[in-house]
Parts: sequence; C-alpha cells; structure tokens
Amino acid sequence: MERIGLLQKAVKYVCESDYRFLVNAAHGKYNRLSDEEYLKRKYEAVFHKTLNLDNPQTFNEKLQWLKLYDRRPEYTVMVDKYAVKDYVAGMIGEEYIIPLLGVWDQFDDIPFDKLPDQFVLKCTHDCGGIIICRNKKEFRRAEAKKKLERCMKRNYYWYSREWPYKDVTPRIIAEKFMEEEPGADLKDYKIFNFDGKPRLIQVDFDRFTDHKRNLYTTDWQYLEAAIQFPTDPQKKIRKPERLQEMLKLAGRLSRGIAHVRTDFYIIHDRIYFGELTFYHGSGLEHFTPDLLGKYMGEMIKLPSGKVRSFS
Repeated sequence: MERIGLLQKAVKYVCESDYRFLVNAAHGKYNRLSDEEYLKRKYEAVFHKTLNLDNPQTFNEKLQWLKLYDRRPEYTVMVDKYAVKDYVAGMIGEEYIIPLLGVWDQFDDIPFDKLPDQFVLKCTHDCGGIIICRNKKEFRRAEAKKKLERCMKRNYYWYSREWPYKDVTPRIIAEKFMEEEPGADLKDYKIFNFDGKPRLIQVDFDRFTDHKRNLYTTDWQYLEAAIQFPTDPQKKIRKPERLQEMLKLAGRLSRGIAHVRTDFYIIHDRIYFGELTFYHGSGLEHFTPDLLGKYMGEMIKLPSGKVRSFS
C-alpha cells in the first residue's frame, strides 16, 4: 500500500502543476521569488484561482495583503514564543502567563536533570516545533533532539512568507506542563479579533486522531460552518465560565491590529495565554460555506498605509 501511495504521488507530481509547486515550495525551491510572486503562485496552487491584491475581499485574500503591506516591527516580538511572554505580561498581567522553566540556544544546553518530571519544549521561531514530556522516565530524548534540531535549522518565514517570523532568534524554551484532566488534551480557545473586537471562537479537539474544530459566536452559539477541518455538532463543548474575561483580554491584546488571533487555555478555572497568530492557517485554509470567508474578510479593515520592511 505504501508503494502504491508513493506511485500515486509521483504521478500527481508529474501531471499536476499546482501540486508540483506545493511540493517544491515545501523544499525551498522557490525562495528566489519575491514575497508577492510567491504568495500569488501559492494561493493559486491551493485555491485554483487568482489572488486579488488590488481589491482583496475574502479573509484569505486580506491575510496575504497583510503579509505584504502591514509590517510593524513589534509583530516579530509578538510571534516569538519567548519574547511574547514579557510583551503579553506587560499588557494583561503576569498571572496569565504559563510559567517558563528555561530558555536555551541549542538542545544540548538543556539541563534535563534540573527539569521537573513533566514539561513542554517549544521552538521560539516556528509552528509545530513542540515536544510534550508527561513522564521524564519515558522521555525519548534522542527523538526529541532530532525533531527540535531539525526545527531549529528552518526559517518558518519561507514556507508561506509570514514575514514576522523571518528575524525571530531560534531558541528552545521549556514551559510548565499544564493539564486540566489527566491524559486529556487541553482545550485551545482561539479567538479571531478585528481591531480589538473579538468576533469568532474556534475550539480544536481530537487533534492527533481525527482532527475536528467547532466554531462559536462570542456568546457561545454553535456555528454550522467549518474552517479546513470538519465540525462535530454532537461534541458538546461547555461555555467557559470565564468567557467574558477571556474576550476582554483578547480585545486588549488585539487593539489597533487589523486582525490577530489570540489563543488561550482555561485550566482549573484560570486563564492562560497561549500565542498570537496573525495569519490563521497562513491564509490558505478552506471555508465551508465560502460565505464565511467573505463575511470574515469584511471584518478586516485594511490599514490605509502600506508598511514594508523588506521584499
């Protein structure tokens, strides 16, 4: 079966130019292209239509525009998983920050003997560079080293030209392991904000088995709509008791920004900040129905001036 799958991919690579572009792009074959050229080609490869940068309408189109023309220096601090802790603590308070156990320039510098039995390792400069240790006696250090060192070598900016990541210093942080129920994944409340106004909440679940995500209004009404992954109306996710406080924090962190997603956890009735995301799904996820993408696009009021720090 594996051989058949590889053969099918090989045929698809030869016959489909869009698929071929995406594969080559993932391997850095088009780093020579300007950001604008690259984003136009990748958008076309994903959605099979032309990216409209002159008059963007949809959520995804406007995110591509923001990548190119809304380049405020502080965004680099805001995506750095280490530097953002002080930034957010200064805005909403230290009590919302997941405790930091340490920060290192390379994997071999980590003093594992001094870390607690449970912890989380994260790369500061990318997406997906994370290792969760639930029991240090069973921790597979060699596998963790291989994964994190591979992540440390890559510059996440090149994948979809999310420019704030370009100049983030690659480091590894260790955070306190946070758990609400033994063995259960944390609920990650992702709040879509538009110039300080929270408008939509996404909750992901079953991420490592059959990834789904439910969408809710800010008063916790379930939406029969999907962004990239299917929803499950049978999955009853209880309205957080501290929802209003979480929305207030999201509004404070997103004020003055055309669009940013603020992620939070609620653990034992306490709210913790997760991360800030400027380009949900890199502006390359499918909306069902399409009208949702148009509706969310209308919420983004693009800045009047274009700020570009590099090409």
